[in-house]
Amino acid sequence: MFRKLGFLVVVAVGVTTIALPAWSGTATGAISGGISGYVRDGSGAPQMGAVVEILGSAAQALKVFTDDRGFYSAASLLPGMYSVKVSAPSFLPTLREKIGVRAGAKLMVNVTLTTLFEAIQLVPLRTPVDDDDWKWTLRSVANRPILRVLEDGTTVVAQSGESADHDLKGTLTFLAGSGQGFGSPDMTAGFAVERSLLSSGTLRLNGNLGYGSDGQAIPAAVLRTAYTSHYNGVFEPSIAITALRLNSPDANAMPGGSLQALSVTSSDRIVMGDKLEIKLGSELQTIQFMGRVHAFKPFGSADLHLTPNTVLEYQYASSVPNMGLEDRPGDDRLDTAASDLSETAPRMSITGYSPAIERAHHQEVSISQRIGKNNMQVAFYSDRITDPVLTGIGEITGESGEVLPDVYSGTFSYQGNDFSTSGMRVVLQRKLLSDLTATLDYAYGGVLDLSHPDVELQDARNFIRAERRQAVAAKFSGAVPRMKTRWIASYRYTGGHTLTPVDLFNTSAGQADPYLNLFIRQPIPASFLAGHMEILMDLRNLLAQGYVPVMGRDGRTLYLVQSARSVRGGVAFSF
Repeated sequence: MFRKLGFLVVVAVGVTTIALPAWSGTATGAISGGISGYVRDGSGAPQMGAVVEILGSAAQALKVFTDDRGFYSAASLLPGMYSVKVSAPSFLPTLREKIGVRAGAKLMVNVTLTTLFEAIQLVPLRTPVDDDDWKWTLRSVANRPILRVLEDGTTVVAQSGESADHDLKGTLTFLAGSGQGFGSPDMTAGFAVERSLLSSGTLRLNGNLGYGSDGQAIPAAVLRTAYTSHYNGVFEPSIAITALRLNSPDANAMPGGSLQALSVTSSDRIVMGDKLEIKLGSELQTIQFMGRVHAFKPFGSADLHLTPNTVLEYQYASSVPNMGLEDRPGDDRLDTAASDLSETAPRMSITGYSPAIERAHHQEVSISQRIGKNNMQVAFYSDRITDPVLTGIGEITGESGEVLPDVYSGTFSYQGNDFSTSGMRVVLQRKLLSDLTATLDYAYGGVLDLSHPDVELQDARNFIRAERRQAVAAKFSGAVPRMKTRWIASYRYTGGHTLTPVDLFNTSAGQADPYLNLFIRQPIPASFLAGHMEILMDLRNLLAQGYVPVMGRDGRTLYLVQSARSVRGGVAFSF
């Protein structure tokens, strides 16, 4: 009897001893998570034998090592906040902080190691063109985590952490040629510096200095500084201050007529989950030109992600977008801003020696859809523009008090009539090859049209009317893989004697300057430099189309144009 009872006790204890760890392991696995990823150097080569330390309140200096693929894995981590520290010979230690581990979740944290030499170098502000050509319309929330489900049913939260960007970046650009617009000199020197501050901020400083061909007049200059911060992937506030001084249009006719402007721009980007993204902001301008003028220009947008491939967007703007800076979509961001001071200047004109700032109200609703390699956008908009600025070509002085001449490029600004319009836009884009993208744009809306050309300039305003026009644009952009050449070629046509573009506020991928344009960036090997050098070529309205003739007081022929012919070339150094 006692022998049987003892035997049963021994069996029960054994079963309990075996079952408890198994049950405990199952329960722990149900509530624990894991961190894994790849460790590589700046060129993408995997780093074998790197020490990965998992630091946190629930894990005390847990160490793992990378395998021959550079892969590491730390499992059975309790929910909480962790830091990942990676060390390897010949590399600087790298730390990833504030990594939240949730129950049952596996996080992919990839790490790129840098050497001391790489850390102190300046690198280009612009990275190569992204393979994702759909960012212009499918404005995915950049800071949200990417969710995946593995075959075993567990959730994976993929965090980037693999950016090859450095804390400090810089470029220096020199260009020369015939410019366009008020304040565009013949020769310009531009610079840009970007610096990461703390763990969530970015400070940018850029400027441009330009001279005329004679080198005797006061140079034109613009200086801009901006700071952007990121908070938990939800808020992204930014503030920018821009100071600008342009050349005196005509020192004899308008003494003290140099244009000086100071603007403060603030904005905030708010991400609400993975469905809604809102951007709100405003710009306050104060301008000194034959008196002082102030302008307040709010702007905003709201993107609603109906599906992963469908975005509904509303936009409001009170000024024509500066397509030389951040507003250029996708591949168009090839640092063309370095060539134009005019695109950063206030849009001003005068009539009867009274200065006026162009004021606008633009509202737009668009829906964008991606289907395979094709992307489509349909938009409807409404515009109201007061004191619109028109561009003219020809030698003219400011004695009449009706134009703002530019003594460098031979162009001038002329004030048109107020007008309101509504219209629509259809954009089709297709990625033909991995390095070639084609875009078609059709727009219908109102423009300012000079119904009777060859009239005198001072009387032209009496014949300028708002008309309905159609515009068609084709654009190709791509790269030459072996030569690393990046290029954009576009052609946009509008019929009639139009003085303003159809769909003036277009910031979609279909946006293109009027008529024939070509932009090229060609890297040049330069082993003796710390960074690299590129040759730039910027050609706008190459065929000089759309010139509408008018007569000056002295009998000379002048022209009003949508876009003046501009030929520029130069070099850019990135360090």
